[in-house]
Formats: sequence, C-alpha cells, structure tokens
Amino acid sequence: MEEIKVSFVIPCYRSENTVLSVVEEIEETMCGHGTDAFEIILVNDGSPDGVWQVICRRAREDGHVTGVNLAKNFGQHCALMAGYHRARGSYIVSLDDDGQTPTDRVFELLEALDRGYDVAFASYEEQHRNWMRRWGSDFAQRMTHYMLDVTEDFPKGSSFFAMKRFIRDEIIRYEHPYPYIAGLLFRATRNMTMIPMHHRNRLSGGSGYSLKKLFSLWMNGFTAFSVKPLELGALIGFLFAVFGFLFALFVIIRKILQPEIQAGWSSTLSAIMIVGGIIMILLGLIGEYVGRIYICLNKSPQFVVKEIAEKTQEVQDGTIL
Repeated sequence: MEEIKVSFVIPCYRSENTVLSVVEEIEETMCGHGTDAFEIILVNDGSPDGVWQVICRRAREDGHVTGVNLAKNFGQHCALMAGYHRARGSYIVSLDDDGQTPTDRVFELLEALDRGYDVAFASYEEQHRNWMRRWGSDFAQRMTHYMLDVTEDFPKGSSFFAMKRFIRDEIIRYEHPYPYIAGLLFRATRNMTMIPMHHRNRLSGGSGYSLKKLFSLWMNGFTAFSVKPLELGALIGFLFAVFGFLFALFVIIRKILQPEIQAGWSSTLSAIMIVGGIIMILLGLIGEYVGRIYICLNKSPQFVVKEIAEKTQEVQDGTIL
C-alpha cells in the first residue's frame, strides 16, 4: 500500500448537503498537484441528518475516503480526536465540513511545515459567521492565550490547520473526555505560523454551535490545561478582603467622628450579596474542577466509534476508544 502523505480530518455535523463538495475540492486540489498519497477521514459526530448515509456511499466507491460514525454527539473536538486516531499521514490537516475553508490553498500550509514549522494555521482577517459564533471564537482565542501564556501579538488561528505527525502523536496521548485542540497544540509546541487566507461564505445551513456548546467549549479550555481560574479567584478574594477591611475602617472612623449617623442596612445587604455571589461563583468553579476529575477517574470515553465505512470492506462494528 502506498504511504499516505497527507491525512484530512473533517468532523461532520448537519452537513449532508456540503460535505461532498469539500471532499471533491480536496481531491481536485491534491490530484492537481500530482499526488495521490492522501486520505480523507470523515467523522460523523452523531449528526441528526443523513450525512452518515452520504459518507457511506462515498467511502464505498472512493478509496481516498474513510467514514467514522460516532455513537452519539460528542462534540467537534472529540470528533477530531477520533479522526486523528485513524490518521496515517505524515501531515494531518483539520478543516470544517461547511465549505468555508479555502481548501484549494492547503499546500500553503503544507509548505510551511516543510520549512520547519510544526503547526500552520489559516488566519482569517474577516470571518463570515454570525455575531455569536465570531464572538465565541474570539473569546475562546483570548482565553487560550491567557491560560497558556501565549503572547498577545500571536495572530488568531482557525479550525483550518496542518500539523506534523509527531504533534498528532502527542495530541492523541490525551485520553480524558474533555479535549481542547488549541490547548493540546500549544501544550505540545510553540513553533507555529499563520498563513493569511480568505474565509468563504457557508455553502448552506448555519453553524452547529449553540450558546450551550460554546459555553461547554469555554469550560473545557478553562479547566483542562490550567489552574489560572483558581489563581484568579484567589486574587479576587484577596482584593475583596482588602476592600472590606478598608471599608470597615472607614465606617468605624466615620462613626467616631459623626455619632449621629444611623446604620445603613441597604449598604450592608448589598455588600453581603456581592461577596456571597462571588463566593458561590468560585465554589462552582472549584466544583467544576472536582467534577471533571471525578469523570476522568471514571474513565468516561472521549468518543465511541459505532461504525467504520471504507471501500475495502463493509461497514463494521467499531470499538470503544
């Protein structure tokens, strides 16, 4: 069997009308550069539409395509991890299933890896997404930079990136059920580059990210790779303690100088509610850390593969990974 040079990993969700266009553009681009040593791994992340049937039909007639069907919706990052486990290429490229990725420029990413970089991202000056998705991506990017001590002048990345195989090998060593791909990449290397590209319009449909999914993604980033939220909580507690001491000192001095002033219950109640609210938020954050530790100790699966579709064989039962 010919050695695979490039593996394309595409998580699929509500993309039965777009995923084949992405596959065809990849094949045209690769064959147009005179290479047939590539594979396309399509991971169905429990999509409620007919995308798995579309993937199966394509996989059974196209030797470049492999379909991976997850038992339920585990999330985009878990779906990527499922694809990375099957990737055989020297280079692994991640991209979306909605047609917004400028796939015809993938060789610019691969050339950057040949120049010595470990990871190459496509960087979009303008993202063609709704305001909530843009805001969510920007927040996640800033959060990642803060949590992992990435310099602020580091450009914004995207879901379209290429990495060398040793980075993939390091990423799939992470076995816990809360993967955060950006965190795993920055944990493995800082030898990265950004390639400016144009973000296309979506071929059809809308983003699969709801506010709930965005919040879950943020929590993965907050809790998976850093204890900085706990450090921030300790700092906030210290500042409020100092503020409370100074305020109490002010009240005592004012009472001594102006004995006729009556006690203010409204200000006291407001202070109690503010401090109590902050305490509850920090307790909830600590509880989130403890809960995730408990789930990890229970070895909750990162993803469960239900079926595999390939040209060389029929759909077969998968295994829990």
